[in-house]
Amino acid sequence: MKKIYTILTVAFTLTIASCGSEDKKTVTDNSPAIAVKIDQVKASSKQPFLSVSGKIQATNSADLSTRMMGYINKVHVNVGDKVSKGQLLVSINNADLQAKKAQVNAGITEAKAAFNNAQKDYNRFLNLFADNSASQKELDDMTARFEMAKARLEAANQMKNEVNAQFAYSNITAPFNGTITGKIAEEGNMANPGEPLIRMETPSDFEVMAMVPETEISEIKTGTTVDVLVKSINETIKGKVKEVSASAKDTGGQYLVKIALDKTDVNILSGMFTTVQFPIEKKTTSTLVLIPSEALVTNGQLSGIYTVSQSNTALLRWLRLGRTFGDQVEVLSGLNADEAYIVSAEGKLFNGAKISIQ
Repeated sequence: MKKIYTILTVAFTLTIASCGSEDKKTVTDNSPAIAVKIDQVKASSKQPFLSVSGKIQATNSADLSTRMMGYINKVHVNVGDKVSKGQLLVSINNADLQAKKAQVNAGITEAKAAFNNAQKDYNRFLNLFADNSASQKELDDMTARFEMAKARLEAANQMKNEVNAQFAYSNITAPFNGTITGKIAEEGNMANPGEPLIRMETPSDFEVMAMVPETEISEIKTGTTVDVLVKSINETIKGKVKEVSASAKDTGGQYLVKIALDKTDVNILSGMFTTVQFPIEKKTTSTLVLIPSEALVTNGQLSGIYTVSQSNTALLRWLRLGRTFGDQVEVLSGLNADEAYIVSAEGKLFNGAKISIQ
């Protein structure tokens, strides 16, 4: 009985296997091939640009301070406020200046009375001398008194000008139209001479301060157009070199280069770090692999490129990218110097799609 069961089981298995083979059909991909254009990876032992680090700052900025010491009565602005030229920003207690001004005014009144009296005596002695009723020495003495009274009045008036000038330092005003970027002053604090109270800058007008090594500074020329990559927002802005420092005495062998940024709608702020690319070729110790940025395929944080497989299909390769040089980007890994990649296609590419190279 056991032998009969085994034979039936084997027969049933063979029957199922034969049925499966009859239902299985060969699937043929009859979709048309996508016409593509390819290009060879460009490899070079020279970097097409010299890249250095930089930092964005406002073209017009100021740290406002005072020349007098006194308690701060009121701070009239906050960080982010837009202000106009001449607008009051900080008020400093000036009670001592008010007292000094009163003293100066009293001194002016006294000096003016003495001057008027000396002038009358001087004019009288001139007439007496003309009538031979006064000696030359008496006239000389009266002239000296008159000149001294005149000098005292002038000195008193100059003291008044000095006090009035000091009043300007008790009311800190905006030197230009701009935006408040920092507020160090607080009501009740003591303001000290030269200590910053308010920081402000002109918005939407920026420049980049870049440090160039001494081996390359001789190649940097005023007026050269450069690319400025703002790292935090991954945007590239055009700029132009406007100043090149001739000394690295205080910068540790690095030369300061100032670049004026073109007007842009990109939201940039002071303090953002940048990479400045000067159009200067530089030799490298390793081979540099470059591909055009427009050929890249992006998916979230991933970047890749389509290559051609041995079976003539599109093969998506994910890449690790480096620096950007104009319209080209450096490939650190994922693509070799002796490979080809797809530049453009006359249809939507996908991984494994049949292609026809034009």
